[in-house]
Amino acid sequence: MPIADYRVALPDSERQYHIALGPGELAEYILLPGDPDRTERIATRFESVELRQRHREFASVTGTYRGRRISVVSTGIGTDNVEIAMAEILAITTRPTFIRIGSCGVLQDGIELGELVVTTGAVRLEATTSYYVHEGYPAVADYVAVAALVEAAHRLGHTAHLGITATAPGFFGAQGRPIAQLPIRFPDLAAEMRRQKVVNFEMEASAVLVLAGLAGCRAGVVCTAYAQRPTGRFVTGEQKDRADAACIDTGLEALCLLAEMEEAVHAAGAAHWRPSLWAPLAS
Repeated sequence: MPIADYRVALPDSERQYHIALGPGELAEYILLPGDPDRTERIATRFESVELRQRHREFASVTGTYRGRRISVVSTGIGTDNVEIAMAEILAITTRPTFIRIGSCGVLQDGIELGELVVTTGAVRLEATTSYYVHEGYPAVADYVAVAALVEAAHRLGHTAHLGITATAPGFFGAQGRPIAQLPIRFPDLAAEMRRQKVVNFEMEASAVLVLAGLAGCRAGVVCTAYAQRPTGRFVTGEQKDRADAACIDTGLEALCLLAEMEEAVHAAGAAHWRPSLWAPLAS
């Protein structure tokens, strides 16, 4: 067993400090919701559950979905929490595939509340990833994950939009929301992002994409529109429940598709997935 680096705060065992999981307890296909309560809602869709664990905001489930071993690990709110979760997941897995599911505020016209947004890349407004990469380093979604998410939404009958996401380090001032009690530096931030054709605001995507890419893993992000920033409308009630379910189901379907796509790549002896490999998947 390798000697642990003294600079890393780890327990004496292989069980990770924050997520409280050890080697073998997570699948290689992982759904990343933010809200820990969403983890159990996802688990209700599994045919069987082999593990449940919860420590702090990190709620985890591993089980079987449509015959495939899949895990769910909540990340809490923000890129700092994503960094903790992903670092510890990477320590106990081989080459995981990540799909983040979450909520967002949309900035462009033509996106209705409850519809889905698939991230193609993210503006790194947060600082967490700057401790890993150069300021100009792009946060880019894996193209295969994007294709799987778009196909998953189509198969399930959900409307999905594609585009660039802005990952903010907070919900209020960090997204240009005015606060009566506090001054904010960038009150026109949402309008600026809108002018630059950014599709939505959320708080985790860039960290998921950058860290997964650095680790040589695939990652994608799909969020459901909870808010329309240009109009101030916000999803509520049953519409919110339907929106949440659409995002969960799309994420799970995309993970299954990604597993099938990887199998098709191996069967073809290819180096990369390409659209022509869809044909065997559809037969």
